[in-house]
Amino acid sequence: EVKVLSTADPAKQESLQAEGVPDPMEGEQTWPSEEELKEAEESRKQSKKVAKRVPKGTSAYQAAWILDKAEWRSGSEEEEEEEEVLEEAMSQDGSSSEEELASEEEEEEEEIMTLPETEQAEEKMEEEEAMLEKYRQERQEEMFPDEVDTPRDVPARIRFQKFRGLKSFRTSPWDPKENLPRDYARIFQFQDFSRTKKHVFRQLEKEETDGAQVGWYVTVHLCNVPVSVLESFEQKQEPLVLFTLLPYEQKMSVLNLLVRRHPGYSEPVKSKEDVIVHCGFRRFRASPLYSQHTSADKHKLEKFFHADTAVVASIYAPITFPPASVLLFKQESDGAQNLLATGSLLSVNPNRLVVKRVVLSGHPFKIFSKLAVVRYMFFNREDVLWFKPVELRTKWGRRGHIKEPLGTHGHMKCQFDGQLKSQDTVLMTLYKRVFPRWTFDPYVPEPTRWRDSISPGLEGEEKMD
Repeated sequence: EVKVLSTADPAKQESLQAEGVPDPMEGEQTWPSEEELKEAEESRKQSKKVAKRVPKGTSAYQAAWILDKAEWRSGSEEEEEEEEVLEEAMSQDGSSSEEELASEEEEEEEEIMTLPETEQAEEKMEEEEAMLEKYRQERQEEMFPDEVDTPRDVPARIRFQKFRGLKSFRTSPWDPKENLPRDYARIFQFQDFSRTKKHVFRQLEKEETDGAQVGWYVTVHLCNVPVSVLESFEQKQEPLVLFTLLPYEQKMSVLNLLVRRHPGYSEPVKSKEDVIVHCGFRRFRASPLYSQHTSADKHKLEKFFHADTAVVASIYAPITFPPASVLLFKQESDGAQNLLATGSLLSVNPNRLVVKRVVLSGHPFKIFSKLAVVRYMFFNREDVLWFKPVELRTKWGRRGHIKEPLGTHGHMKCQFDGQLKSQDTVLMTLYKRVFPRWTFDPYVPEPTRWRDSISPGLEGEEKMD
């Protein structure tokens, strides 16, 4: 006797659409509504400027730094004398500034000798050189986090045009809907993911029916399945595993995975490197974007997956409701998969702000009580004027701002809240939001024996047995 356990209801079936179809005309700017105009007017009234008495010729930006009239008078005479000395010094040093830059930035050339080897040995040597370069980059990132050299062939205002300065990384506002990539038009987003999850599980409990029992032989009829799928499984002689999807689990979104490095994996791992992800019942290839796990609204990008901290990996992947365990594997050139990290699904949230930080560094050339001439941060006058509103800081805790450029070679006069040390370094911090790369690929090679670096004599499956 044949017993029908359940039959699909076309009215209740979920759509198989996994990605949204972007509308190229949807991003057009519309005329603001009356409510938006009222909100803008109220915010403008709340942020009215406070009138201050300032010396004649002071700009609005300089006036923001004036706190006390008595303080201005006490320091004005000293600053005028220092400015005269600075102008005289720069007039004398202006002609030789290019020679100083060229002489101080010369680097020793290294000669690399290679010996003739076989093709297989040469390929192995290339892999070792690439791995050595990654080790050097990771070490450089640990010693000088997020510091980059200002290019000399490209203006800094062009090279860092997508970056911005923030008064405070923790409290400064950042619109999560600003300048989204086109890939965000292909994904789906929940208004309240926690509420949707509770609703889905509540409906699942209400509609739960008795299915197949353990030991039963069940025949499942599926529609619109290519014959090639069955043929591929017959050739591999492997079982075909079926599982049920909850509502929305066939749609794409941004998954945030909380993971920690496995102690047996010691090689450096950079952001946006391809890894094989086991998330719940799915296995796919993706390029995670690693960021800090904090409770703030902005999270700093981690260029490398460090071994001593837990990070959040953001990827484009199908929606999955937590709890779901996560395993990250790194596929080697020989096809073996090494266990990289373990963790769990944190959230499904495309609005999570992952911000890349860039630190430009300069060196004090001439130091006075609260003024200093800084060089090597920029190399032309226009860049100094472009980044003038951004706040400066030093490694020894001083804060300041750019007053004006000096000459045409990127020297600038800066004012700080105290006198600098000769060994101090002047820093400017810039930020830019970054997004994951769409490299989702559900067709990944079958998992082979994974190696455990802790016990190199045993394979992973043998050790488990």
